[in-house]
Amino acid sequence: MMSSYIGRFAPSPTGALHHGSLLAALASWCAARSVNGRWLVRIEDIDTPRCQPHFAANILDTLGQYGLSWDGDVIYQSQRHHHYREALQYLQQQGDIFWCDCSRSDLNKTGYSIYQGKCRTFLTQRPHSAARLRVPDNSLIQFNDAVFGTQQDDISQTVGDFVLFRRDGLFAYQLAVVVDDALQGITEVVRGADLLDNTTRQIYLQRRLKLASVAYCHVPLVTNILGEKLSKQTGAQALSTKHPSAMLYLCLQQLGQHPPIELQYDTKETILSWAARHWSAANIPKRLTV
Repeated sequence: MMSSYIGRFAPSPTGALHHGSLLAALASWCAARSVNGRWLVRIEDIDTPRCQPHFAANILDTLGQYGLSWDGDVIYQSQRHHHYREALQYLQQQGDIFWCDCSRSDLNKTGYSIYQGKCRTFLTQRPHSAARLRVPDNSLIQFNDAVFGTQQDDISQTVGDFVLFRRDGLFAYQLAVVVDDALQGITEVVRGADLLDNTTRQIYLQRRLKLASVAYCHVPLVTNILGEKLSKQTGAQALSTKHPSAMLYLCLQQLGQHPPIELQYDTKETILSWAARHWSAANIPKRLTV
């Protein structure tokens, strides 16, 4: 019987699937399959200038080659602008957003690390303006992460009023991810620890939109020999699909799951079956990188 758990893997197609993104995908897949839940795939191609369709195709093909099957249809953020627009309109009606003309250079000139509210009185959209979400003073957000425990942040001090719609006419990641997680019924977000500090502002946005809360689990990032997160920018290599068992086994080790030695020589199906049965978020290393 399928449980009410719904997880997701939501990569941005700015490059091919690599070791680090496989580790995050595997963790998310295991969390869902361990409780007989659903696992969805969402292509986060909202930043269209940086995303390429052939990378999206590579990601989906590689997931399939590694045996990470998903439920339902893959959705693409580039096809869901109407949902983000509705959310933005709701926030505007609530008085939660304002329109900001400040460029990046304008903000840098202030000498402050967070936005200082220069445009807070601008309530109507103008050409080349960004929509920012108002964050009042003393906006302390707290949540429990399955790996890192209790986290809290006063986002008025660390983030300030943040962008939901960009000056170049694109919806911001923070808005798109919160709206899509809600519309897809996601119950737990399992993702890389580089997004841990995004979580409090996403929770704040959920509350302003009156959306259901989500559980969070942030897993360590895979780094290169220089200690840099694997990415297209740091030269991460596309995953080979020739020996999926070896890479799946390595990822399970890095996730602290203690797979038996003999498992590394087995089929990907056997490895994934073992992983789903033995998955434990409590065993994931409590550190940002592996």
